[in-house]
Amino acid sequence: MSEGKIIQKGVHGVDCEHALCLLYQMMFIRRFEDKSAELYSAMKIRGFLHLYNGEEAVAVGAMQALTPEDAIVATYREHGQALARGISAGAIMAEMYGKQEGCSRGRGGSMHLFDAKTRFYGGNAIVGCGLPVAVGLALADKMQGKKSVTCCLFGDGAVAEGEFHESLNLAALWNLPVLFFCENNLYAMGTALKYSQSVTDLSKKVESYDVASSSVDGMDVLAVEAAVKKAVEFVRSGKGPYFLEFRTYRFRAHSMFDPQLYRTKEEVEEWKKRDPIDTFIHRLKDQGLINDTDIKELEEKAEAEINEAVVFAEAGTWEPVEDLTRFVYSERREV
Repeated sequence: MSEGKIIQKGVHGVDCEHALCLLYQMMFIRRFEDKSAELYSAMKIRGFLHLYNGEEAVAVGAMQALTPEDAIVATYREHGQALARGISAGAIMAEMYGKQEGCSRGRGGSMHLFDAKTRFYGGNAIVGCGLPVAVGLALADKMQGKKSVTCCLFGDGAVAEGEFHESLNLAALWNLPVLFFCENNLYAMGTALKYSQSVTDLSKKVESYDVASSSVDGMDVLAVEAAVKKAVEFVRSGKGPYFLEFRTYRFRAHSMFDPQLYRTKEEVEEWKKRDPIDTFIHRLKDQGLINDTDIKELEEKAEAEINEAVVFAEAGTWEPVEDLTRFVYSERREV
């Protein structure tokens, strides 16, 4: 930005350019997930597929406060988080196709996206398994004197796992720079929170470990961004780990195989009234920062980029059978 340039302020004092960037990222993730569902139904994508529709504000808002030096550890519902972190749509789509041009050389698929360049360490398929990984990464950074923080994203289902309690305890004991981000979409795989947790206010769960915590509306991208910035400042200043609960909701099933018998269609439709994309568009429109033509242009841009990603994946190559055992064990090196 040139000196003296006036930035038009938008919602909550956020400049217009930044607000449009947030909107586009959320729109892009939503359309990427819809295209993934379409390709899965066409059997172009195989295995398991867990979509992020409804939770876009969490990934987009959270990534704004993190630097390239920070580490990200995610769950199996991580397409949106990977896209928001900066992994290309082509590399992600190729990975889901099983092509070696994918970010994990086609070996991980939808649940195991990985990219060392952006310090994106999964994509981890086992519930809760990313928590101890995040503690290890944060410990390594601290021992090396780095100022990086590690952001660990997980769902409400992980709170019931032993790794959750072990990881919070160790992070507090060792005063580690870890951000524990819980995406609470109320149902884990398919059990309502009230049936799995005696205390449903998840931010209270961490009080026994003396970890700072708070909750935020996970359907509001600006609220998420503001809350994460405060949490990052807390951790980066050396005050220890921080737990932040994002109260959100997934519009699609847990996975493509989920019949969703644990919730009603009426409940889903009620939550869709708080769609993070639609509500943000309305806020921008109310302040005269965007119009229908702008929205159409953003949608067309997202569609074009996603189509390019699909073409890239379709043109990708299968890994040779001769490489089947490559990366299984470390290659021997002469000392």
